[in-house]
Parts: sequence; structure tokens; C-alpha cells
Amino acid sequence: MNPFKGRHFQRDIILWAVRWYCKYGISYRELQEMLAERGVNVDHSTIYRWVQRYASASRDLPGAALVLA
Repeated sequence: MNPFKGRHFQRDIILWAVRWYCKYGISYRELQEMLAERGVNVDHSTIYRWVQRYASASRDLPGAALVLA
């Protein structure tokens, strides 16, 4: 089953945000600003929910190694 099915944002955007938070310790608000600079308008609370949902499972997702490497 695809854990990203029905999500508003693309899978790669979610995985990038999760990776940046986990690897670099960037705050959710800083991530919100970084994504906005790249044309992605997302609230910091949404990024928080992504991290809670996908951080532990992100290594097991097919193709995640390409984004999370």
C-alpha cells in the first residue's frame, strides 16, 4: 500500500522535508521558509505531522534511498 496516496503534496517534497528535519535538525518554521523559497507553501504544523508519520518508516519506502541518501 502506498503511504502517500491521497496526500496533497508530492512524495518527494514530503521526504525532503522529513530528511532535512531529521538529518540537519532544522526547525519546522525554518523548513517552512526553505520550502516557500522553492515555491512550496506548506505550514510548519503540516511538516510536523509528516515527520511524525514518515520519519521512522522513511528508510523502508521504495525509492526513498534516492531522496534520503
